Amino acid sequence: MLVVDDDPMLRGMLNELLTGNGYRVTVAGDGREALALLEGQPFDHLLTDINMPEMDGLALLEAVQARGLQVPVTVVSAYSDMENVVRAFRLGASDFIAKPFRSEEEVLLTLQKVAAKHRLERDNARLREELRDRYLFGNIVAKSRAMTDIFATIGKIADYHTTVLITGESGTGKELITRAIHYNSNRKHRPLVSINCGGIPANLLESELFGHAKGAFTDAHRARKGLFEEANGGTLFLDEIAELPLALQVKLLRALQEEEIRPLGDSRSIKLDVRIIAATARNLKAEVAAGRFREDLYYRINVLPIAVPPLRERKEDIPLLAAHFLKKYNRRMGLDVARMEPDCLQRLLAYDWPGNVRELENVVERTMALADGPTLTVGDLPPELRDPAAAPGGERFHPAGYSIKKNCKTLERRLIVRALAETGGNKTRAAALLEISIPALLYKIKAYGIGSPEK
Repeated sequence: MLVVDDDPMLRGMLNELLTGNGYRVTVAGDGREALALLEGQPFDHLLTDINMPEMDGLALLEAVQARGLQVPVTVVSAYSDMENVVRAFRLGASDFIAKPFRSEEEVLLTLQKVAAKHRLERDNARLREELRDRYLFGNIVAKSRAMTDIFATIGKIADYHTTVLITGESGTGKELITRAIHYNSNRKHRPLVSINCGGIPANLLESELFGHAKGAFTDAHRARKGLFEEANGGTLFLDEIAELPLALQVKLLRALQEEEIRPLGDSRSIKLDVRIIAATARNLKAEVAAGRFREDLYYRINVLPIAVPPLRERKEDIPLLAAHFLKKYNRRMGLDVARMEPDCLQRLLAYDWPGNVRELENVVERTMALADGPTLTVGDLPPELRDPAAAPGGERFHPAGYSIKKNCKTLERRLIVRALAETGGNKTRAAALLEISIPALLYKIKAYGIGSPEK
């Protein structure tokens, strides 16, 4: 605490009062002395009189402001000098204490209030900084040309109301790009609402998106807002939009065209301001050709397309990502893993990453958890990275003789295992990747004895 006053008696009284209540106090007799102290060391509070010779309190505040010194300020002044108090507020003062002081408690309470306000402002600034660091292109760590081009695109389109379609394999970071668009846009202070269109049963999806009126169906005991309404003024992220049933695709198209929704069982329509970002791991053109996705909806959402490349096509990003995940999981798990051996990093660079960035993150986390020391070695890596031939669908394929029949079965099994790994065991999506029907996939899983999580 720096106390500035030209009156020695008042200065001494404030010094005694504040020191007796736990403050560490430095005193100055005028503005020039105070400014020299402020430039030499940080203070957590400045308490200054306004009317002083040489450099008064207002000139001191102007100098503090001009030099960019960050310190909360409380000014001391008589009620008759309110014009100067107002000027002090304009120069950055947080509060004032009228003199003569009515009580010591008034002085202490005012200083505590200013300190609390400053802490709140500092915490808010820190949170805003963290938010910007987190979502200024998300946790998207990259230097590849493909990704920096995407960053440039985000900067151009972030403020537009236009619909964005993000395509890319599972695990490439489509949701992070959505967050980057939202938090770099003029909608960043409004909601970002997400839904996985393949993660909710079709009979519940309409109510989830558009809401419902009371009595719209058997269990609708009260009216409920849908996600469109929750996202009003902000952004609605429709992940895995290719999973949307055709009947709902019609209603989504109407909502996008009319910018309004009609809750299930309701006769009224609700006008909304929602920016739509859709994402899919599927080839929507192929889905349109197969009759599983409406052509008119495809053209309605494919206005600003962003294609996210798989990690195997931007391997120069792997060292950056690995270092980022090392820092992340050191903090999260309380570890002190400093580095990777060059051979270990080479294995990461040589691997094909069918699960993309998500798989890389999982590998780094698992490797750090099981490692014995501060340096990750090849021996710490999972088997599929230590020996590429051990990976599901690994790069090396050793034919068993010349039998086409036997080798086709081996290769088919590897592809199925790889598809299930990439989709997290989701058989519907795995079948789509393999371009076979779900019954055919289930038959082959059973025939080859492949274990996978139920989805």
